[in-house]
Amino acid sequence: MKNKVTTAEEAIKDIRDGAVIMIGGFMACGTPENLIDALVAKNVKNLTVICNDAGLPGMGTGKLLSNGQIKKLIATHVGLNPEVAERMNTTDPEKKLECELIPQGTFAEAIRAGGAGLGGVLTPTGIGTIVAENKPVITVDGKEFLLEKPLKADFALVRGSVVDTFGNIVYHGTTQTFNPMMAMAAEYVICGAEKIVEVGELNPDHVVTSGILVDAVVGGAPVWTN
Repeated sequence: MKNKVTTAEEAIKDIRDGAVIMIGGFMACGTPENLIDALVAKNVKNLTVICNDAGLPGMGTGKLLSNGQIKKLIATHVGLNPEVAERMNTTDPEKKLECELIPQGTFAEAIRAGGAGLGGVLTPTGIGTIVAENKPVITVDGKEFLLEKPLKADFALVRGSVVDTFGNIVYHGTTQTFNPMMAMAAEYVICGAEKIVEVGELNPDHVVTSGILVDAVVGGAPVWTN
C-alpha cells in the first residue's frame, strides 16, 4: 500500500488563496494543530473555513483568524473567541470577517450530505427564524422543512489519534468530533496524526476513517486525553 506520510509543508503545498477548507475539531479538541501551524506559516489568504467553531484565542482555527487568513467562516458556535465579533463588526475591509452560523445538527448533516453526494438535507430546525431567510421551504406530510444545501470543500484538515501509513484513522474519545464526515466531503484530505504506525498494526474494527479517503498523513499532532 502507498505510504502517504509526508511533512506538513508538503501536505499543504497546494492550498492557495481563496481555498475552501474544512477543519475538524470542537473548540480545538480534535483539531490538527500541526497542519494549522503550517497554514499560518504559509500565510495563504481569503480562505473560506468550514469548522464547528473559531477555536480559542491562540488555538485551533483561532490562529488562522488572528493572522487575518479567513475571509468567511461557516460555523455553529463562535462565542469562545471574541475576535470573531470584533472582525465581524470592524469597518476595516482588510480585517472584515463574514460569518455564517448554522445550527450544529444541520451543520453535521450538511457535511454528511456533501460527502454522500446528496442534494441537501431537509430539517425543521430554523423554521420561522432568521435561519430560514432565503432558503427553500418544502412541505412533507403537512410539515415544513428547510432545504439545507450540502457542504463541501477543496481540502479537509482532520486529526487522528493513531493513523497508519496508508491513512487509516483511529480516533480517541471525543477527538473524533467532525473529522470522519469532513474526510468524506473534501477533494483532498490531510490528516494530522498523533501517532503513526505501519499498515497492519491497527485493529480493523477500530478504524473509523478508511485510508482510501486520506491523501496525506503528517505526524506531530498534539496529544489529547479526553
